[in-house]
Amino acid sequence: MSTTVIAAGTWVRGSIQGEGDVTVAGRVDGEIEVAGDVTLDGTALVKGNVSGARIVVRGAVAGDLSGTSAVLLEDGARVVGDVRAPSLGVGDGALVRGRIETSDAAGSRPSASHAQRPAARPAAAPAKAAPPPRPAPRVEPPKAAAPHAPPKPAAAPAPPAPKPPPPVVPAMKKGAKAALKKRVAG
Repeated sequence: MSTTVIAAGTWVRGSIQGEGDVTVAGRVDGEIEVAGDVTLDGTALVKGNVSGARIVVRGAVAGDLSGTSAVLLEDGARVVGDVRAPSLGVGDGALVRGRIETSDAAGSRPSASHAQRPAARPAAAPAKAAPPPRPAPRVEPPKAAAPHAPPKPAAAPAPPAPKPPPPVVPAMKKGAKAALKKRVAG
């Protein structure tokens, strides 16, 4: 099969359809629908749905991804949209904002849509009953001091912090003093 390459710095407006593979390093504003593999490099930006046999994403997609074989989201991938494929791989650093659906048959699409959400499942019964609450710990009143004990002395105030030493200014030689006065005056 042949491979179509959309190089970095290239901007395509419109749909791309075909039988071969597509590699995108530039920008596509439109759908990509091919029978072969689709590779979106790290510099790729696609605004539209992408469908193909195997889709590898390293760039950014604002649209749904639908792979008949697999979808791989590698490090740097940013997808805002739904992802559908029988097999899905998500690498470290890949971001997805949308639904992810997998199926066991290649090319079959689940019937769920954005508007339909799966029904909520009832909560499962807890396996164990919660333990009874523990009684509050017993607090004893403070004991009175012995009548013959001498009172404790008050803590002495902390000594004041030492003052920092005055800044050290190097002494100037006689000739340097006169030269400085000439520069300031002149």
